[in-house]
Formats: sequence, structure tokens, C-alpha cells
Amino acid sequence: MTVQTQTLLEMVLITGMSGSGKSVALHALEDAGYYCVDNLPPELLTSFVAVEQQHRAKKVAIAMDVRSATSLPLVPRQLAQLRTQGIAIQSLFLDASTDTLLRRFSETRRLHPLSRMDASDQHRALVDAIELERELLGDMREQSHVLDTSMIRSSQLQGYVKSLISAPARQLTLVFQSFAFKRGVPLDADYVFDVRMLPNPHYESGLRDLTGKDAAVAEYLRSHSEVHDMSNDIEEFISHWLKALVRDHRSYVTVAIGCTGGQHRSVYLVETLAQIFSQNWQTLKRHREMDAR
Repeated sequence: MTVQTQTLLEMVLITGMSGSGKSVALHALEDAGYYCVDNLPPELLTSFVAVEQQHRAKKVAIAMDVRSATSLPLVPRQLAQLRTQGIAIQSLFLDASTDTLLRRFSETRRLHPLSRMDASDQHRALVDAIELERELLGDMREQSHVLDTSMIRSSQLQGYVKSLISAPARQLTLVFQSFAFKRGVPLDADYVFDVRMLPNPHYESGLRDLTGKDAAVAEYLRSHSEVHDMSNDIEEFISHWLKALVRDHRSYVTVAIGCTGGQHRSVYLVETLAQIFSQNWQTLKRHREMDAR
């Protein structure tokens, strides 16, 4: 007699702020071979998963948003139950700054799902709706890996989502991200390190147009003891807390390293630290300013 084993289901849950790019993320997952469902009511989550298991599905992606706010509190318990059944779940929360969301709603002329149609001040009403949405989705954000879409294009977001889902769901993944302070601190950072006090290749004419990935810039930065000390300090800090982060059942930890322009020092340190930690941990690299070019 042949014994049939149940197909292990991989599930990605996407939540986040209205206007943050959930549809873009869902399209990226669809391209990656996931069966995608948008705006699934939380009450139907376990039933939907059971049906997909019966159909021997391998990969599904579900988007939920504030339109289901009253039943979103059900989701954490449902996810815990599904994990006990052996389902691999990755939860992503897409976020963006309030100014970014205001601009996007203004450009598309879409109505926020929590907006009041009868408000005399529509701008104020939109701000209030966004802040209310943040409050309603706060618990979901705390239990998900956050992606800040404020400064990135749709193509970048698609690439980031695909790289995240390629990482093993049951292992902690370290995400090292460079950024420019002049364009704002990433909202998705778990740890932020400021390296603007380090020697700046921007002021060397032969290095100004290069990046932290280029050998000449790397050689310049390695020649300064302060850069070596900073790299060691960040490495020791992260290493010290990794076991505690694993015990806390974290799937992703984002380490953001910022300099003035996000081109030289932060990029070099992201490349260096990602290489060091990749020997024992799953790692991903992002360069917010360079990826946007």
C-alpha cells in the first residue's frame, strides 16, 4: 500500500498601510509562483488554507488590510495554529511615511478606506485616517517583518519581496541595509547605526563617483582604523544579541547602516558585515539609495 504524505504548504501573509504597495508585493509573489488572494477576510483564513491543502497547493499568498480591522485580532492565534500543522508562514508588513502616503493618495485620487466623505477638510481627514490605520494595524506590524516602501520604486519592492521569500522561513535572516540620512531613516530598521563620523571617500576626487562596492573605496576605508573599529563594534553588538533574537522567534532582523549619501561608507560596511555573518547565518543585502538608480 502506498502512503501519501501531505504536501508542505508555504504561506506568505501580506498586511500593511493602504497605499504602501501591497498590490505590487502580491504581483511579485504571483510571478514567483504563489497562488494569491487579495483582501481575504480573517474569518476565512483557516478554511482557505484547509481547501488549498486538499488541492495539494504548495505556495499561497494572502493580503489582508484595514478593511478587515474588526477581525484582524483573530490572525495571530490562527497563524500559531497553522504553524503547529507544519505550515511555513512568512508575514510581511508594508509601511511608508505619512507624507509618502499623503502624496500617493493625492496622485492617484483614491479614497482611503477609513476616510470620511463628509469631512470639510479632506487633507486633515486623510491624515486622521492614516493615523487611525496605524493604530488599528499596530499589533500586526509588531508580529511581521516590516518593509519600508517610502523611498523605493515598485521594481525595488518586487525584488525585495522575492529575496525575502527565498530565505528559509524557519531560520533567522539578517538583512543589512545601507541608507542616506539626508533621505530619512528607514521605518523597517530594527537597529540603526550612524557612521557619518567615519572618513568620507566623497572628499577624495578619485573616489567620489565610486561606491562602497568598488575596490578603491574599500581599500581607502580599510586603511582607517576608525572604520575597522566601527565594523568590529557592530559585529560584536549583533553577535551578542543573536541568540536572544532567535529565542524571541524572530524570522528577520534588519540592521540599517547610514551615512550622508548612502553611497560609500554605509555601503562598504553593509557589504563587509553581510559577508562576515553569511558564514553562519542567512543574510540579505539592500542598498536603498543605490538600488533606486
